Amino acid sequence: MAIPLSLGVPRSRGPQSLLEGLLSASPTAGQSTDTVVGGAVGPRVVLASTLIDSHGTDAGRIIVGLDIDPAELRTRKQASYEAVRFHLDCTAAQLDDAVALRLPSPLAVFVGDGDLGLAESAHTLVDAGRIPGLGSGFSIGEVADFLAVLAHADVGYVARAHDAAEVLALLSGTVASLRGDNVRSALADPHAEKLAALGPEAAEAVREVLLGIEVSDPARVSRELAAAGLR
Repeated sequence: MAIPLSLGVPRSRGPQSLLEGLLSASPTAGQSTDTVVGGAVGPRVVLASTLIDSHGTDAGRIIVGLDIDPAELRTRKQASYEAVRFHLDCTAAQLDDAVALRLPSPLAVFVGDGDLGLAESAHTLVDAGRIPGLGSGFSIGEVADFLAVLAHADVGYVARAHDAAEVLALLSGTVASLRGDNVRSALADPHAEKLAALGPEAAEAVREVLLGIEVSDPARVSRELAAAGLR
């Protein structure tokens, strides 16, 4: 059943803006001093190995990229931090081990090339109560099939994008999947003005599905989204 995304009375528990805290700096992002527009930039992704190397510091509210065995975070001295989520890259062959991990915050899993397709791996993760990760570079058809899995799941998804255009496409595709519109068309030809017209309740519905997007330059992407009419 499609979800109507229109004007309505906002609920208090979710974001009031479509972009609120949406963007996260990837671990490869540099320390930019560029201006961030609006509140689009949320917690950054910090590699777990970096936390261990930073004992005695406070990393704040972050997303932890698991590049080491998470058991090491329990047995070794590390920086203090609040983990919003954990992000893990794995192969299809490692997927069972990934979903079996027990962590203190939600786990998002990005499955690389392997025997499982994007939508099939998303099904597996949703069934296990894990958050599917959507990497950059997939075809429109693959992303559309992935979103068909996530549109009415309880866990949402996180993504990675190269630029503002890809962020707009993901937002547009997510909205279309919730409305029951043509997702492939929305991904191929996103319209920023339609996204900007969404009310607070509709924005919350979208953000309950699209939890966050990793980008290498969140300041630049936030400015480009603002220039397109999204704040």
